[in-house]
Amino acid sequence: MKVLLDANVAHDLRPYLQHHDTFTAAYLGWAGLKNGELLDAAEWSGFDVLVTGDRTLHYEQNLSGRKIALVSLSAVSWPVIEPHVAKITTAVDCATTGPKPPNPPLG
Repeated sequence: MKVLLDANVAHDLRPYLQHHDTFTAAYLGWAGLKNGELLDAAEWSGFDVLVTGDRTLHYEQNLSGRKIALVSLSAVSWPVIEPHVAKITTAVDCATTGPKPPNPPLG
């Protein structure tokens, strides 16, 4: 699985995802890309998962039809996320790509 760490995510997380092909946005020169541009670049480059600390991404972007899975962290500071590395790793490992099915009708 190919994983991208957004520029706002602590790079300390990368070694815990070494069983995947994991890159940082900064390493790829994408640190300045805005949300839509970053999603486009990541999908075009074959990334399966984007790990981000941008909790509003799903409100700001239309994610329907996207092939990339998102793992959204509620914090990005390493001292805060370090105790939760196992949960983050599991979320990345279990992330599924591809268009999501529509929500079932309410009622």
